[in-house]
Amino acid sequence: MKHYLQLLLLVLVFTSCGGQQETTNPTVEDISEAVYASGLVKSRNQYQVYPVVSGIIEEILVTEGDTVQQGETLVRINNDAAQLNTENARLAAEYARVGANAEKLSELQESIEMARSRMRNDSLLLERQRNLWANQIGTRVELEQRELAYKNSQTTYRSARLRYSDLKKQLDFAARQSQKNLQISRTMRDDYTVKSETNGKVYSVLREKGELVSPQVPIAVVGDANEFILELQVDEYDIARIQPGQQVLLNLDSYKGRVFEGRITKINPAMNERTRSFTVEAAFVTQPDALYPNLTTEANIIIQAKKDALTIPREYLVDGAFVLNENEERIPVKTGLKDYQKVEIVEGLSKEDVIVKP
Repeated sequence: MKHYLQLLLLVLVFTSCGGQQETTNPTVEDISEAVYASGLVKSRNQYQVYPVVSGIIEEILVTEGDTVQQGETLVRINNDAAQLNTENARLAAEYARVGANAEKLSELQESIEMARSRMRNDSLLLERQRNLWANQIGTRVELEQRELAYKNSQTTYRSARLRYSDLKKQLDFAARQSQKNLQISRTMRDDYTVKSETNGKVYSVLREKGELVSPQVPIAVVGDANEFILELQVDEYDIARIQPGQQVLLNLDSYKGRVFEGRITKINPAMNERTRSFTVEAAFVTQPDALYPNLTTEANIIIQAKKDALTIPREYLVDGAFVLNENEERIPVKTGLKDYQKVEIVEGLSKEDVIVKP
């Protein structure tokens, strides 16, 4: 009998507890609708430094935290072969220089002068022979011989000038070509010197002296020394609601319990097919005193905000368009803004109404 009474008491307790329903009243408060995003803090103009050639690191001229200027050398890669090629190209350019071939040009110039003198002499002799023939002195054969000699000397003179012109063109071409080859060799030699592309700070040196590097492997990370941005990932379902200028509320793992503000500045239009997300950039409005690249962040991008809205907890909403009154009757409502916990009620309820949790 005693056990029966205890069992009956437990049934009554559970029955009475099950009959208690959670209720609430609509509340007037501020509400904002936001899109969640996660991402990283990055230095503005942050980039990974890649060499353009393969080789062994000969010298690293910077360390983490160093401030660098655009064009400043960061790393030197062994370039003995490049230096030898440049020296060979320099010697070839020196040899092909027009000035270095002045003797060849002078020799042809002398040939031109000799051919010109001979042509003038043959011209005078031809004129004299014609005058003699006009006075019936001499023979027809002598006149024809003078005419032939003059034509030959003309041909020799033209040939000498053509040879000089051709040699000059060849020397000019060879000189220009060798200079271009020298420039190419110097450029290839410069490729073994890795330089900073921007003014900023060295945040990371990823390789050590003596290591083999290639154009596929980064060797350092460089970025702006003082200015940082947020690089956020937004789901493809939410990207259409994101606009430049929207407020961003964010927290950083390194600053627990603190909320910082930013503004959307850029939306990259290409979707990452692997993550099905878009990259969105934001600038800090308020930020901590110390920031470092690649700090993780979670953010809420504010889409809409409203003051003094009538709200209820989201779990009290039934099928997205109804609430239950104390008699568990479905009351149709019109909703407005929503956040993760609350939903705005535009029509169908007042703050005096009591609603039941389904």
